[in-house]
Amino acid sequence: MLLAVAPAISYFQSIVIGLLQGVTELFPISSLGHSVLVPSLLGWHNIVKSQSAKESFYLAFIVGLHCASALALLVYYREDWVRIIGGFFRSIGKRRIETSDERMAWLLVTATIPAGVLGLAFEHQLRTVFAKPLAAAIFLTINGGILLAGERVRRRSEVRVLATRAGTTPDGSRQLDTLDFKEAGAIGVGQSLALLAGISRSGVTMVAGLIRGLDHEDAVRFAFLLATPIIFAAGVYKIPDLTGHLGNGIHGQILVGSLVAGVASYFTVRFLTRYFRSNNLNPFGIYCLIAGGLMVVHSLIFA
Repeated sequence: MLLAVAPAISYFQSIVIGLLQGVTELFPISSLGHSVLVPSLLGWHNIVKSQSAKESFYLAFIVGLHCASALALLVYYREDWVRIIGGFFRSIGKRRIETSDERMAWLLVTATIPAGVLGLAFEHQLRTVFAKPLAAAIFLTINGGILLAGERVRRRSEVRVLATRAGTTPDGSRQLDTLDFKEAGAIGVGQSLALLAGISRSGVTMVAGLIRGLDHEDAVRFAFLLATPIIFAAGVYKIPDLTGHLGNGIHGQILVGSLVAGVASYFTVRFLTRYFRSNNLNPFGIYCLIAGGLMVVHSLIFA
């Protein structure tokens, strides 16, 4: 008599993690860090161990969630992407950059290259080494410090002078399309810190924009536009994991989790774009410091 084998991840777990991924992928609190810490808190130790394994069913599951989040961003910013893609091809045809849409297209290309190259080179190694509860908790605490420091730095006089020189909006902040290509490249390099579980991709990108004189609304817009191709590319790159033997037996769970993640991501980006019109990163920084600190203690006690 054959005994039924329990799936590597249940439908309930896929819904919980899909919701978690859909929200934390865009909130500046690190989706990767929470995908390590929350299963640990819930006692889902098979998932925690799989995160840092050389071959992981959980990575195949996360591929679907990443693609769903990227599609949600693409739908939300669809009008922006139509203009940006059009500007990209117009600039190639003219061999010069003239409009803000054309400039935005090349700023995104410039920022995507270092993040993409470093991700291809180090993503698997860093995940294998650092995708563990204690490491994720430490980096989540560091992420909180980065967010709070970014808010503090943006209020300095030299940042205001930078914004004034570059061209300001009526509220005194810098216009998004005045970023230069060196700044975009530096933002792309900084975003690579998100390869460490606990460091937020959107948080690092927003902080980089803020300290270059952008306001919160433009900083979050640039962060989400930049995240779209990077998240989607990361998912597409891992498609062999999804369709190969690592995805065997969990295709239904992947579909359910992805649907939940996509819907959660869409409503999350709607909320955050409105939130940052009049609010800042400080609440998220405080949350990361508290949650990360508590999880460090938890990890040390229950290791």
